[in-house]
Amino acid sequence: MFTGIIEEIGFVKNVIKSSETGTINISCKKVLEDVHIGDSISVCGVCLTVTQFSKDNFFADVMNETFNRSILSKLKKGSRVNLERAMRADGRFGGHLVSGHIDGTGEIASIKRDGNAVWLEIAAPSNIMEGITQKGSVAIDGISLTVANTGIHSFWVSVIPHTLSETTLGEKKISDAVNLETDMIGKYVMNFLRNTGKQENGPKITREFLLSNGF
Repeated sequence: MFTGIIEEIGFVKNVIKSSETGTINISCKKVLEDVHIGDSISVCGVCLTVTQFSKDNFFADVMNETFNRSILSKLKKGSRVNLERAMRADGRFGGHLVSGHIDGTGEIASIKRDGNAVWLEIAAPSNIMEGITQKGSVAIDGISLTVANTGIHSFWVSVIPHTLSETTLGEKKISDAVNLETDMIGKYVMNFLRNTGKQENGPKITREFLLSNGF
């Protein structure tokens, strides 16, 4: 479990991808301060397990499923990546609940400066857009952000200078791909509503029922 508050930007030292598996080697410092084999580290929003490490880098295995669903397949030597250690139970909860199991990828559709902030429009497929809610939370490349506005095929976030400088978002250009993870609680609610009524003795809660009762 993560919070979406990026701890540092690392550099890809190597990516090895075969027809069956893959390995990624990332150069970094802060996230290795208390690392152990088997620990989870979020790499651009993707939860990866540390298999080897030294004082300035770590290795993680990457499944084909992960390459297919994320931007990790686009990484190469020298790529900069957002890194976050799994959250501590006694730590500050600065972002929102982020699982590191991304829903898919989106694309930077537009970039607009607004005073000291930057508006990013993210185009996303319908299965991701149904989980995007205005003023709700979304993780973009592992970064906890608030959805400022939504459309049919895209949504907008407003990013402050600190986030732009401390993450890879400040380097993004139009048409660049990004990893997306929608709100975890929202996904469970949507799944519950989809399955409501499918079982003969299951609860009969429908969208119409909720609307008629003030929800």
